Amino acid sequence: MTGPPGRTRDDGGSPVSRGGLGRWRDQLVALGWLVLVWILLWGDVNWANLVGGLLVGTAVLFFYPLPAVTFGGRLRPGALLVFAGRFVVELVRASIHIARIAVQPGYRPRGAIIAVQLRVRTDLNLALTAEAVSLVPGTLIIEVDRRSATLFVHVLDTHRPSDLSAARKRTLAVERRLIRAVGSAAELRLVESRPVEKGTDS
Repeated sequence: MTGPPGRTRDDGGSPVSRGGLGRWRDQLVALGWLVLVWILLWGDVNWANLVGGLLVGTAVLFFYPLPAVTFGGRLRPGALLVFAGRFVVELVRASIHIARIAVQPGYRPRGAIIAVQLRVRTDLNLALTAEAVSLVPGTLIIEVDRRSATLFVHVLDTHRPSDLSAARKRTLAVERRLIRAVGSAAELRLVESRPVEKGTDS
């Protein structure tokens, strides 16, 4: 939804400035996430990977400019730490599960593709949630429907309908933790009004 020229609105209808300062802030936020993804892909935090991530991220934003995505949220350090902590726990848990599958004789995992419609329909939320989900072993985003804010997720090792339901809830839990960490007040109210079942979020 659009407002007066040079402004846009978030999901709650609040106007968000898109002036020069706002665009620079959006670029810095995008660069920060690209650097984080680069470091996670290498699996090691050091100065070389940090500098490499900055260079690669800058090149990506320069040569392949992203669509204008206005960041209308606010950074909440406590919630960001919770997101990072839960992400590490899920990363370790999924890695152990994949390793067990790899060494188990005669075991054939069964994959499935599920559609998960996100509650916050912004490009930024789509991108961040998709990245966070794909970085966890055993799950991979294969397609994104931008219009309906739907992620199509390939999930490894699913044998029962309850496994598919659990994977869907985990994806929505990731979205909620992200919104708690960097979302606007309107986005936060939206995800809090549609809770994920107990045991899949914190």
